[in-house]
Amino acid sequence: MEKAAIVTGASRGIGKEIARALAKEGYNLALFCRKNKDMLDAFADELQNDYGITVLTYAGLISDHDFVEFSIKDAIQKFGRVDVLVNNAGRASIGLLTDMTYEMWDEMIATNLSSMFYTCKSVVPQMVAQKSGRIINISSMWGTVGASCEVAYSAAKGGVNSFTKALGKELSPSNIAVNAIACGVVDTDMNSMLTADEKAQLSAEIPAGRFCSPAEIAQTLVQLLKAPSYMTGQVIGVDGGYI
Repeated sequence: MEKAAIVTGASRGIGKEIARALAKEGYNLALFCRKNKDMLDAFADELQNDYGITVLTYAGLISDHDFVEFSIKDAIQKFGRVDVLVNNAGRASIGLLTDMTYEMWDEMIATNLSSMFYTCKSVVPQMVAQKSGRIINISSMWGTVGASCEVAYSAAKGGVNSFTKALGKELSPSNIAVNAIACGVVDTDMNSMLTADEKAQLSAEIPAGRFCSPAEIAQTLVQLLKAPSYMTGQVIGVDGGYI
């Protein structure tokens, strides 16, 4: 039986490497992005040609529950099942709490946290019916310890961690494992606002002495998928020993 996986935020960075790793494992894929549909379609063609899988693409706001519900329903109908959900879509913002607008706060929480509720609500009934599934949420070390000038992001990722632990307990009787990867500093466009000197200084603070690569997060995710379903509700740190 063919396996199927859903990956949000899949057009670049961590999500793109996760999609590639899942393709190598033989999963058919439903890939989501916010607006880079042409880029995502080109990537989908590449995966289909390289690995002989089927790839569906969807572009829209992951914070829009109507879009999420419609798209995931379409993917499940076409694939007949969903085995893996990867909640990777997210955004970060650096600045003082006092400078953050109400709209910025709402968008941060909706994109990083509420979107997970929307995807899981759409996927879980199918997983429960088939008595199997894996949900992996991409979190951050700042969700564990908090980061100055990233209050909203830290709060949202802290919510991701608690969401993961609670849903893991809820779904374990149905043989569905729910875990999270708490990423450290990953070398993606999300860190493009840092200067070369700031990147060098930050690297020096990390015991591993460097940023993490997106491929390393993808490798961790594949290992989680192969772990026993008894391993659930866990937040796995991949941060080079930073915290």
